[in-house]
Amino acid sequence: MKTIKIKSLFTLLLIISLQSFGQDNNDTPTSNIQTFTPSRLINKGQWDIKFFNGLYTQDRRTDAGSTAVDIPRENFFTSTLEIFTGVSENNRISLGVIFEYRSNTFNGRDALSVFEFDGRSGLSTIAPAIKWQPIESVGNFSIQTALHIPTHGEEREGSEFLDQSAWALQNRFFYDYTFPSNKWQIFTELNTEYSFGAEESFANNSLLLSPGVFLSYFPTNKSTVLVFSQHLQRLALAEDVFTQNGTSLGFGGKYQLTDVTNIEVLYNKFVRGTNFQGLGATYSVGLRFLF
Repeated sequence: MKTIKIKSLFTLLLIISLQSFGQDNNDTPTSNIQTFTPSRLINKGQWDIKFFNGLYTQDRRTDAGSTAVDIPRENFFTSTLEIFTGVSENNRISLGVIFEYRSNTFNGRDALSVFEFDGRSGLSTIAPAIKWQPIESVGNFSIQTALHIPTHGEEREGSEFLDQSAWALQNRFFYDYTFPSNKWQIFTELNTEYSFGAEESFANNSLLLSPGVFLSYFPTNKSTVLVFSQHLQRLALAEDVFTQNGTSLGFGGKYQLTDVTNIEVLYNKFVRGTNFQGLGATYSVGLRFLF
């Protein structure tokens, strides 16, 4: 697969971080990437806009058990736009909306074929969302609730898949801890998704649990490199419902380009799974605008 451009982005991000290493110290004010983690809510009247793009590609997956098998390459591109604004005087509530656009290709096509948009593609879900801080004294713990409403018709056209047609009630629990040196930070997330309402969907009457742990190091106050691990577990809430699980490992980095704009580059790879879990990799690039 052609990954030269993506690898170049990682290299550039690391060079920028290392060049600035000697210019930073513990007295330097923290930046947006340190202060406004996903756990922290923005102030009233502020806007938080994220444009995140991920390309997942696989040519191996597990069978009905856990044995890895080769398959013709399948590619899944997801472009997510999140728009939130702070609405409460105490800065503990934000309201927003999430849009997801997908482009998928199959049958052994090249990973970059998703950008030709001639396979299964289109806006797949719209989700009204609320993010809130449940404990006033714990500003680094928050919950984001969103109702993902499918905008497409059929989940599959022949053998080609777009996105689940079931509705999904999603709750994401965020928590972070920054060590006293301001050089290290641990971020944790638990994502839960209850899918319902579409009997023909593979995800109907299931609960997806996806915990993740991220360890970040800040070479400067404007840059970070990180490693992470994520797991997904789909549980059946009714008879004959599809279940699966998988675990991935990854790394990446972030850099604050301006006072408003951050860039993020990530790579993660599924290292294990069961029951038709893909064993592919995801290449992601995101921009965040905070003003």
